[in-house]
Amino acid sequence: MTGVTRPGPAPASPDRRRFLTAGAAVLGAAASAQLWLPAAARAAESPLPDGVFSLGVASGDPLPDGVVLWTRLAPDPLNGGGMPDRVVPVEWEIAEDERFARGLRRGAAQARPEYGHSVHVDVRGLRPGRTYWYRFRAGGQLSPTGRTRTAPPRHSSGGSVRIALASCQNWQHGWFTPYADMLAQDPDVVLFVGDYIYESVPSATALRRHEGTGEPYTLTQYRNRYAQYRTDPDLAAMHANAPFVVTFDDHEVDNDFAGEIPQDPAKQPHDAFVARLTAAYQAYYEHMPVRATAIPNGPHIRMYRRLEFGRLARLNVLDTRQYRSDQATSQAGAMDPSLTMLGAEQKRWLLDSLHRSPARWNLIASQIMMAETDLLVGEGKQWFYDAWDGYQAERNEFLKEFRRVRNPVVLTGDRHLTMVSDLKEDFADPDSAVVGAEFVGTSISSNGDQDQAAFHREWDPRLPDNPHWKLLDAHRGYHLFDVRRDRIDAQVRVVDTVRRPQATPSTRARLRVEAGRPGVHLV
Repeated sequence: MTGVTRPGPAPASPDRRRFLTAGAAVLGAAASAQLWLPAAARAAESPLPDGVFSLGVASGDPLPDGVVLWTRLAPDPLNGGGMPDRVVPVEWEIAEDERFARGLRRGAAQARPEYGHSVHVDVRGLRPGRTYWYRFRAGGQLSPTGRTRTAPPRHSSGGSVRIALASCQNWQHGWFTPYADMLAQDPDVVLFVGDYIYESVPSATALRRHEGTGEPYTLTQYRNRYAQYRTDPDLAAMHANAPFVVTFDDHEVDNDFAGEIPQDPAKQPHDAFVARLTAAYQAYYEHMPVRATAIPNGPHIRMYRRLEFGRLARLNVLDTRQYRSDQATSQAGAMDPSLTMLGAEQKRWLLDSLHRSPARWNLIASQIMMAETDLLVGEGKQWFYDAWDGYQAERNEFLKEFRRVRNPVVLTGDRHLTMVSDLKEDFADPDSAVVGAEFVGTSISSNGDQDQAAFHREWDPRLPDNPHWKLLDAHRGYHLFDVRRDRIDAQVRVVDTVRRPQATPSTRARLRVEAGRPGVHLV
């Protein structure tokens, strides 16, 4: 597996510098590789409550020489965390073996109350393409052991990388059973493209009821919701066994929000929604294994970035929520050239990244579907305006650019369905060229165990109007990709149920994208 580059940050505002200063101790401790704190220093602090590592451990954004290690101290996770209101020293160590005997590095970080006592250690100086084990210690308590992997060397062009694509895990709709199978498939990295939590109110009829009494609006409420999701055993196990690359969609904040515009502006005044964004983005940072470049600045967070898997693949991770224009409400509006999904800066960054890429494969992690979905059977068109169909001018511009991009493949979530498509240069012209492929991964649990007969009655009549669709399926699960120089082999992995803590997995379909031949086909 590989390495990571990202665009340089904009000049820091005073608030931004304050946030970066708060995180500097973590990075500095990681870089200096300090020894474990002496027992006398630990004894000087008042004892911590039991169970500080209730939310487990995680890693993310692997580089050839580094990775982010994460934990959050939370002995009472569903009630604000339960930690004392003080900075707590947290020791960490990482090694090349499970017994922590080879290649051992140690350091100390600070779990600060203003960041929910979360810890993000950006460890550097590691070897490329290696498996590592890591753990934390705080107040005499030892965390579970985590396993991670660095990216391959920057200029390596051979080998392969295994990527798992996941999204949309609604606690109330079921258990996160697909992660148990994902763990068995041993991916190098997990790409999570949105809807890590759902902001919906607790439901008395839900399979697993959301905590709290309503939607989250405050920082404590978002922290509690994330903490609840982190207690799912299969999700916790997957986080502890492979690095994640994450981005958010809408439900981490508010359904179908756009920039600083909520779904229901009449009920959420602008100032109130900005406060909600500020709380949601901070809670997101606190619970994700991301670098200090993602520390929020009030109602803004920098999440778009790219990661390099040697010369084999470049992964461009998008943010399709924070910079978008408000959604259109008509077909004419959807074709308005002034509408943007990415914003001017991110758009330039993506085009530059695609055109200058040295990689064999150019992967794009997009939270929402890029290929057309024509919902109207027969003549005419009907679209989902929240997806790229609602921003057609910008989408079509990218599709034309794909002709000059080596092997573009888009990896998406949001739909709660498997929808695998050819990407066409112009979806209005059935004879236009195929310029890429898109895999819309199904959900981990959202929509629960779907009625398959009802699904086919609704969706099969639409197939003739969407000839670019190569596969449509409504089982819960994830997608697994083996990326090689000459091809990408994809598996649609599904489970028979999310209504129980255990499930039976299977391969629903196998697909392939061949290098130099745009599009995707069933194997």
